[in-house]
Amino acid sequence: QVQLLESGGGLVQAGDSLRLSCAASGRTFNSYATGWFRQAPGQEREFVAGIRWSGDSTRYLDALKDRFTISRDNSKTMVYLQMNSLKPADTAVYYCADRSRYTSVVPTDSDEYNFWGQGTQVTVSS
Repeated sequence: QVQLLESGGGLVQAGDSLRLSCAASGRTFNSYATGWFRQAPGQEREFVAGIRWSGDSTRYLDALKDRFTISRDNSKTMVYLQMNSLKPADTAVYYCADRSRYTSVVPTDSDEYNFWGQGTQVTVSS
């Protein structure tokens, strides 16, 4: 089984930046896409950003595309989410997820992903 572990969350002030990391272990198949999702208390899980494992395609929630950047390590061992100019509305638990089946695009639906981490808390104070 693939194990995903998010890290990098924390408590920051509005305007600060964070970089989240997603590390995977135990992969026996390629991760054809990795996505970041977030869920605030009482809210539905929301797609944030995604990247194909090859790095040739990325997608973002429109409202975040100017502030968030998803990338992969050149060794393809980790995926990152750089979050700049954070706002209190960004407060949520952030999850990374892997898709083990081939896809030519980056899915935005959570059901399209197979493996999930436990999440890392991001709290942005005003």
